[in-house]
Formats: sequence, structure tokens, C-alpha cells
Amino acid sequence: MFTLDDLNSALTIVRSVMPPTPQYAWPLLAKRFGCTVVVKHENHTPIGAFKVRGGLVYLDRLRRERQPVRGIISATRGNHGQSLALAASHFDLPVTIVVPQGNSVEKNAAMRAFGAELIEHGRDFDDAKQHASELAKERGYEFIPSFHADLVTGVATYAHELFGAFSDLDVVYAPIGLGSGICGLIRTRDLLGLKTEIIGVVPQEANAYRLSFDAGRVVPVNQVATFADGAAVRVPDETAFALIKAGAARIVEVAEDDIAQAVRIYHEDTHNLAEGAGALALAALAKEQAQIKGRKAGVILSGGNIDRSWAADILAGKTPRQS
Repeated sequence: MFTLDDLNSALTIVRSVMPPTPQYAWPLLAKRFGCTVVVKHENHTPIGAFKVRGGLVYLDRLRRERQPVRGIISATRGNHGQSLALAASHFDLPVTIVVPQGNSVEKNAAMRAFGAELIEHGRDFDDAKQHASELAKERGYEFIPSFHADLVTGVATYAHELFGAFSDLDVVYAPIGLGSGICGLIRTRDLLGLKTEIIGVVPQEANAYRLSFDAGRVVPVNQVATFADGAAVRVPDETAFALIKAGAARIVEVAEDDIAQAVRIYHEDTHNLAEGAGALALAALAKEQAQIKGRKAGVILSGGNIDRSWAADILAGKTPRQS
């Protein structure tokens, strides 16, 4: 896993493309929940999500160590793909992204706008991942996984920014998709010698990481049905799970209605729009409000890339349903 020197090098790479994102202690959230609530605004990146950091670091290393590279390919529900598409345009590499059928229309459009060839395949992320791996062999492209040491090092730069501004956080709630964000948080906290408790958050309808955490081993699930599509993972990554198991205090599940309510709270109290996965952390804080009263909590708003139709329904008081 990365060192502080690695993290500082990653910061230099990320800074060449984007400034730090803000972290604000919002007073209306504090009034609502009875504790200090610091929001790390990863919805304020060039792709509207934290993943942009990892793609830049991964492709920087690939460009230096593997010449020539014919192209890159990966699978995504959206934010990882946008990250790679932006980074590939920065490093002048062809990029193909595989998404599942019925993926977010607006995330698909954003990936194409960054220059990606987009292929729709399969019923979920895991099907798309398998197809992307097969295409990589056919085309001679570099397959980029959704969890990798370079990606973790890159996204850990947001943890460095957060802890640099608020080193006294008692607890940080972090969403879990495949795990790069929370793993970066855990490693950065440990490198900085902080005592902050880190709590992972998953949807009830995509709870493989919570089941795995409680069982002490990877436990896949047969299906996922959450509008928090960035966390819709059936099969946990072995390496990510080991890091989370060793460094997280626990994993909290949140219901679909609670995720939608967290989206509404973000909009009402901060005038920020969160996608489903981006609202997971706040939903968990709300669920554990009594436990953290009077404490200083951080929440990761990991992305704001929600389709307009879902956003409209949620702000009208509804909850999107997936099957």
C-alpha cells in the first residue's frame, strides 16, 4: 500500500488537472443532527465525483512504465469511466468503457463527451466487467480494474485534503462501491497517525460488503437493486475487503428511502445535489444520529452525477425503485 511519499506524488499529479475540493462544516446540518458535520465535496471535481483522482494517477504510471499503450478499457456504472475518459484525453490514449444495459443516460453521455467509446453489455456491473476483460484481450488494450493500488493512491488525495483541514474528526462515514475511496481514507488516516473512526456505508439492496464484514470473508450477493448505482456491487474485491476489515470500525446499511432523504437533506441544507452513492454517508450519519451527538463527524459526498429524472422524483418526495 502507498506511503506518504507516494501520496505526495499523487497530489502533484492531481493538482496538475484540478484544485483541492472543499470541505465545509455546514451549520444547518449541525442544527439538524446535533453534531458538527463536515462535508467533503467530491461532487466538485471536473467529473463531479472523487474517481477522477485515481484515473489520473493510474494512467500517469502506465504512460511512464508501459510504452506503447494501444488503448485502455474498463467497466463502470459511470464515475470510474468518466475518470478514465478524462485521464485518457489528458494523456492522449484511446479509451473504451463498458457499462451494463440500462446504465445512467447522463453518465453515459458524459463519458462519450470525454471521448470514450461506450459499449452497453450485461445486467449489472459484474457482467460488464467480464465483457470488458474479454474485449481487452481481443483488442490488445490495457484492462483497468475498478480497484487497484494506483486508484487507491489517487483517490486518497481527497482524504489528505480532508484530514489536513480537519485533523480532529471523531468519525468519518464513507460510501463503499468497490472500495477505493474508503481504503484511501483508512490508509491516509493511519499514515497521519490519527484516531478517527472510519465507518463504511452500503445500501441494504447492495450489501455484499456488510455481509462480508460480519462474516469475516468475502460474501457475494446474487443481485443488487439500488438507485445508488455507484455502490451496486455484487462481488466484493478481495484486497479491498481485507483493508476495510482491518481498518474500518463497522459497515452500516441504509434503506433506499433513507438514501433519498439524504439527497433531499443535502439539497435543503447545503444546496448541493448528491447522487445515490454520494448520499450514503449522510444517510448513515442520520441513522446513527443518537450515537454521534456532540461529536465531530465527516461525510464523503462522493459524487453528484444523478440523472435529472431521478433527482426530480427525489426532490418531490419519492424514492426511485430498481429491480
